[in-house]
Amino acid sequence: MSLSGDNYLRGFGNEFSTEAVQGALPQGQNSPQKCAYGLFAEQLSGTAFTAPRDRNKRSWLYRIRPSVRHSGRYERVEMLLWKTAPQHGRIASLGAKRWNPVPIPAESAEPLDFASGMRTITTAGSVDTRMGASAHIYLVNTPMNGRYFYNADGELLIVPQHGGMAFFTEMGRLEVLPGEMCVIPRGVKFSAQPLDGEARGYVCENYGGHFILPDLGPIGANGLANARDFLTPRAAFEDTDTACELIVKWGGEFHHTELAHSPLDVVAWHGNYAPYKYDMRRFSPVGSVLFDHPDPSIFTVLTSPSFVAGTANVDFVIFPDRWLVAEHSFRPPWYHMNIMSEFMGLIHGVYDAKPDGFTPGGISVHNAMLPHGPDHTAFARASEADLKPQKLEGTMGFMFETHLMQHVSDFAEALPQRQKDYTQCWSKIERQFENPEKSP
Repeated sequence: MSLSGDNYLRGFGNEFSTEAVQGALPQGQNSPQKCAYGLFAEQLSGTAFTAPRDRNKRSWLYRIRPSVRHSGRYERVEMLLWKTAPQHGRIASLGAKRWNPVPIPAESAEPLDFASGMRTITTAGSVDTRMGASAHIYLVNTPMNGRYFYNADGELLIVPQHGGMAFFTEMGRLEVLPGEMCVIPRGVKFSAQPLDGEARGYVCENYGGHFILPDLGPIGANGLANARDFLTPRAAFEDTDTACELIVKWGGEFHHTELAHSPLDVVAWHGNYAPYKYDMRRFSPVGSVLFDHPDPSIFTVLTSPSFVAGTANVDFVIFPDRWLVAEHSFRPPWYHMNIMSEFMGLIHGVYDAKPDGFTPGGISVHNAMLPHGPDHTAFARASEADLKPQKLEGTMGFMFETHLMQHVSDFAEALPQRQKDYTQCWSKIERQFENPEKSP
């Protein structure tokens, strides 16, 4: 299956209307006494009913069976490597951490679909207070045949790194390739399959406020991620009476039930609460055109606000192709300690601050108020570079950045791919100070 632009609706946060069968959407009201074709009207709310109009998230779904038909006998199911905040284990070692890419096992050795292949790297905040986020990787070698899933704890921001993924959601179908990302909102049911037999990528499970486009402030009306480049699926549905499994993540635990039909039976829908995808190569970077390296916040694609103005619950930040033109400046990111903690991944190419040891599919975690910055190689090169205009090409890194401390999971600590000597990348940075007042 390959989806064209005709399968998507364009815009971010728009009030969409879409139907897979002509006449399925009611006109003039949301819940008529009898819906067309014997459908059931059902509202999916992503915010409180009384949320301000500009922040209210809800969609009306017109489905073959209402979701209460999914409320059978739920039983606990274990997904031991998918963790939820708070997870406050004892810190094994304090400091920056980095991992090589985690390999995807062969299906014959360990069949993994999108749900069972989730592996938690860090957790932050608390799902009970609807604050914070967890960062995961997924390792997939088989489709979710006959299995469906929804997350009641948070929205899923998904960043493919190796191999594309097809997500079949209640609202329609999304194909997401490396270089793209998608968001599946809290409560939206879906199934998933790898497009190329296997897939690996990153996931931010956001417990807090919905991702929105950041304010542009003095940048003005244009730049960064433009709303019209976001794509939402048109209505598509499954009308099957085949036994299947529905898995729900709720309160950090997993439960499943058996259904006699597909839950992806929404024939039409309208509203502003729906999955969407974005091609990160359409991001319009803004940077320094004279001197100094700008703060990484200038590369924010989406932000989940916190209760503190100007401080994100979690930001999604990318580092795409761009020109470097700053004069008399150290062009890579500078050494720093800050209140935000950074989970970083690399989709392809080379990250300019870490040219050695940070490879596509890799992970790094630089936590709040712990120092980090360019390694020795990057520092040496940038300090002596001829500062002609330079274009960084063929690169795409990203960060999940939160003001909360990210707690590294036991699984991540024990991975053989963890670079236990990572902090040695700064060990060759020596004193260069020459005191002009010191006597010879």
